[in-house]
Amino acid sequence: MTSRDRKPRDLAARLAAQSRAARADGYKRATFRLPRVEARAKARELLERYPPPAYMTTIESWAELPDDVIEFTIRRLPSAD
Repeated sequence: MTSRDRKPRDLAARLAAQSRAARADGYKRATFRLPRVEARAKARELLERYPPPAYMTTIESWAELPDDVIEFTIRRLPSAD
């Protein structure tokens, strides 16, 4: 849990809100929580698989967590799924 998710219901509410937002704007979102090196590699892999010009892919948000862990959300259009 992040510092803003004090209780499991806070996390559930945040995830539900993200899910509703994804349906509303047509973007697909995926959130990852990985050690810094792995997070960088995963972000690079997704940006290569779904290039920004074709899928409007972007890192929507990211946060540095304890123990050098990075949580990030990547957003893209589901153009060719």
